[in-house]
Order: sequence, then C-alpha cells, then structure tokens
Amino acid sequence: MKFQRLALIGCGLMGGSFALALREAGLVAHVTGFSASEGTRQKALRLGVIDSACSSAAEAVRGADLVLVAVPVRATEDTLRAIDPALSPDALVMDVGSTKGDVVAAARAALQQRLHCFVPAHPIAGKEVAGVENADASLYRDCLVVLTPLPHTPTGRVLLAQQVWQALGSRVCELSPEAHDASFAAVSHLPHLTAFALVNAVARQPHGARHLSMAGPGFRDFSRIAASDSSIWRDILLANRDEVLHQSALMRQALEELEHAMRDGDASRLQGLIDEASQTRSRWRLGGADSDV
Repeated sequence: MKFQRLALIGCGLMGGSFALALREAGLVAHVTGFSASEGTRQKALRLGVIDSACSSAAEAVRGADLVLVAVPVRATEDTLRAIDPALSPDALVMDVGSTKGDVVAAARAALQQRLHCFVPAHPIAGKEVAGVENADASLYRDCLVVLTPLPHTPTGRVLLAQQVWQALGSRVCELSPEAHDASFAAVSHLPHLTAFALVNAVARQPHGARHLSMAGPGFRDFSRIAASDSSIWRDILLANRDEVLHQSALMRQALEELEHAMRDGDASRLQGLIDEASQTRSRWRLGGADSDV
C-alpha cells in the first residue's frame, strides 16, 4: 500500500501529523497542501510537511489518490463542495472531525459525484497546542480511530481506510454516526465542558487568584483540557449540542446525589457514591478494554 499523492486540506496539527506519519511509514510519494491562510501553507512547506502548496482546495486534490480533510467541523461542507468536482473517482477521502452526524450530513449535501469516496474518521488524538509547527509523526500511534462509514460506502474503500490508520499504528473500530456522537458527548465533550466551567467558576471568585495559587496535581490534571483551542471546542459543542446537553443533565443529577448526601450528613450514602465512581474508574482502561467498543 503506497499512495502517489496525498492532498492535505488543512495544514494544522492533525493534518500535518498525518502527512508526517505517512512519510515516516513510507506510504506516500508526494504531499500537496491547502490551508485558507497563506502563512500556514508556507510554514507547512518550510517544515517539510507538504511538498507543494496550492492556492485552492480543488487544486490540491486534483490527481490525489488520498485526501485528508482536516478543517474545523463547521467548514466541512464548504470544503467538500469545493473539492467534489476535482476528486478522482478512485480517491479515498477522510476527515478527522470530532463529531460525525454533522460531517455525514455535510458529505451528503456536498459530494454530488464522489460520495462513495468518503469514509468519515475520528482519530482520538491531539495536543493542547495547535498549529503545523506542533505536528508529530507519532501522534496517531497507539490511538483509537473511529470510522463511521455511510451505508452505501464500498467495502473496499472502508477496508482501505482501516489499513491506512493501522499502518500508522492506530487501532480502528466502526460505529454509526449517532453512536459515535452519543459516546463522545459522554467521554470527551462533556469533560471539556465541565473543565471550562470549573476553571471559570474558580477564577471568577473574589479570591480566585489565591485559590488557583494553592492548586496541586489534582487540579492540574482535571483542568488540563480547559486549555484547549476555544474555536475548535466552540464548534464541537455546538455541532453535538443535543447529545452534550443530555449528558450535562445526567451529570447534574449525579452531582445532586452527592450534594444531597452532604447536606443530609449521610456519610454512608456519600461514601457509597464515591466508591461507585472509584470502582468504575479503577476498572476502566484507556482504549476501551472495559467497554463494548
């Protein structure tokens, strides 16, 4: 398996890391790149992430046998519409979006001629810092990649997508877009929402600065994801709004149980709730060892 031409649409952390990983694995001969920012395109070129910078997404994908769309989720439909006429009928097209229901809807609306080329993908990887200058060939090693193929996507195209990610050292599973968005609302989107709320709640208090100066490893670890890119997470939370709000309501219920036990001075009930969470967390293993995935 080797691709003659990778078209990278979005030369940032995720796209840049994908290109570097393919290069390191010896799986691509040439990489073209397009980003809306000329500065980003030139930086990707200088860093050796891409071999040629293109002035449009359509120009970048022309003649490519592999295309990675690594743009903010809100830009997916416009990007797919722009590349549709220039795509090769045999190309494999993937994205890296953190939500999938909206991405599948965007593909159905935008890919008139080449819908069969598209295999939606979500690699569970990233950093707190963005930008092509932080691209890392090892970013996708040992991570989980979730594919959410459309019902009529050719089996061979889905298999090729699996092989690409596996060649980069990733583990691959398949879910429906709906199942994907429900799961990630619970284990990714809600934790980010909670971290944003916690940091704001502490910092806005009259003595917030003092409180923060006293914080130790527990606060550091819990709040780490609050430093994530605001525009990316704005789009994710809005794109998966219904599922995230559902999960937020469930968390409020669980928090209220703890609060009621505290108000009532019910030590046994409070300890039982803490034990329940502690045991669940102890059984959990990164990568889904304690799940149905």
